[in-house]
Amino acid sequence: MSTPDVPFSARLRAASQQAHSDAESQRYVAALVAGDLDLAAYTDLVVQHHTIYAALESVGDRLRDDPLAGGFVDEALLRLPALEADLAHLLGEDWPDRAVPNLAATTYAARIRAVCADSPERFIAHHYTRYLGDLSGGLHIGRSVARRYGLSDDFGVAFYRFDGIPRPKVYKDAYRARLDALPLSEPAEAALLEEVLVAYRHNTAVFADLARHVPTETAAGSGGAAGVAGSAAGGGAGVAA
Repeated sequence: MSTPDVPFSARLRAASQQAHSDAESQRYVAALVAGDLDLAAYTDLVVQHHTIYAALESVGDRLRDDPLAGGFVDEALLRLPALEADLAHLLGEDWPDRAVPNLAATTYAARIRAVCADSPERFIAHHYTRYLGDLSGGLHIGRSVARRYGLSDDFGVAFYRFDGIPRPKVYKDAYRARLDALPLSEPAEAALLEEVLVAYRHNTAVFADLARHVPTETAAGSGGAAGVAGSAAGGGAGVAA
């Protein structure tokens, strides 16, 4: 069970701090936020997101009535319709034939499908890592991308808009309170903590693959930009904050 004087959400965040830093310091994230990438490089991220969220939201639909995980499944969070709208704008109506996910994203999605349907605590781990990131730095990434590529909420960056969550901070506080109230056994708590780290590793691998889009001269000077990206690496980057 959770230690009474340290909320589980706080211990979860502390345990994943290094993994968080590893993900947010990826060269692709820094270059995206700095506006150093072309539209194709951003579109490739949307393709990877679609693969990941298709898996996560498919499992979430199956766990909607689960006593442990069901409370986290919220229509206001669902990203798949927005991602499909973004891909239709960025790639055209034939986007299903043109969107090819990388190996890192397909491996990430396979992990979600393999372990989460029968393990609600592991589902919560992936849910936490992705959606709390979307509601944190992801909102900043959305604004940066929209400015850089001249996109609007309905055309290309719908993923970053949460119409059903007008006050993200209030929502995130309630989400953490829900985490703190989970009736977890010690093995279930350990599994959730472990799976958060797994999710971060998969997310980092996706960014490492996307780094092929980063121009050589940008990559050479990305150290400072990585710091700028730090607070932004949540949402589109899938890093819980």
